[in-house]
Amino acid sequence: MNQELIACCGLDCNECDMRAAASDPEMQQEFAQWFRTNLNQNVDPEDIGCTWCRGEREGHWSADCWILECCVDKHGREHCSECPDFPCSKLRDWAAQNDRYAAALERLRGMKAAAIASF
Repeated sequence: MNQELIACCGLDCNECDMRAAASDPEMQQEFAQWFRTNLNQNVDPEDIGCTWCRGEREGHWSADCWILECCVDKHGREHCSECPDFPCSKLRDWAAQNDRYAAALERLRGMKAAAIASF
């Protein structure tokens, strides 16, 4: 696993379709169609993509993500696992929303355990 592409929340950006779409015009069209059909939102296909949490903020799909703002902007950390309050109640609530988020929290727990073991 390329740890450089682990988002601050623990999501693996290597597995993210939104990130892959940044260089795939066909995927961008498919995402734009999905937004029109499922969310009744018109999204310019060229805006589909993501540069991940430590890329250019203008290119991040969810630049106003509360986790990104808390972890990176407010506390200057690379991952939530570096926080003394990890895992906070907001992160646990977020992780409870679906299996992908739960796996991200477990990834962060593993990163925290590895960091502690390396001391």
